[in-house]
Amino acid sequence: MASQSNGQAPLSAPAGIMSEYSSFLSDLCENITNEDLEQLKSACKEDIPEDQSNSITSSKEWFSYLEKNDKLAQDNLSYIEHIFEISRRPDLLTRVIEYRTTVLKISEDDEIDTKLTRIPSAKKYKDIIRQPSEDEIIKLAPPPKKV
Repeated sequence: MASQSNGQAPLSAPAGIMSEYSSFLSDLCENITNEDLEQLKSACKEDIPEDQSNSITSSKEWFSYLEKNDKLAQDNLSYIEHIFEISRRPDLLTRVIEYRTTVLKISEDDEIDTKLTRIPSAKKYKDIIRQPSEDEIIKLAPPPKKV
């Protein structure tokens, strides 16, 4: 592994974030078995053609494919959050959310808005997830008083 010549962390924020991102992906890779990888590839079969999916044999190759096809970037984790969620991997999902909130400083509310515009299959849920307006809330009358 290459190290800084002066032994100090990079000064620029993007390099620091990039380093955090690389560590984050390495951590995820360590927690994805070959069996998990098959499940994850299956969960994104709409986005990865079968011939290309068959050539992906490691989690590192899977992340690399997602990056090359604009499904994953250091500031765009929505796709893998979605895949980890539908693959029932709360452990991996928790790591992604932790990275997003601590390193990128993106809150859950901020992420919901962008997630709905970046993940095609999530757009249909936009109306379900948003909070209803005052006009849409059904107001119930108080129960009748006993006499």
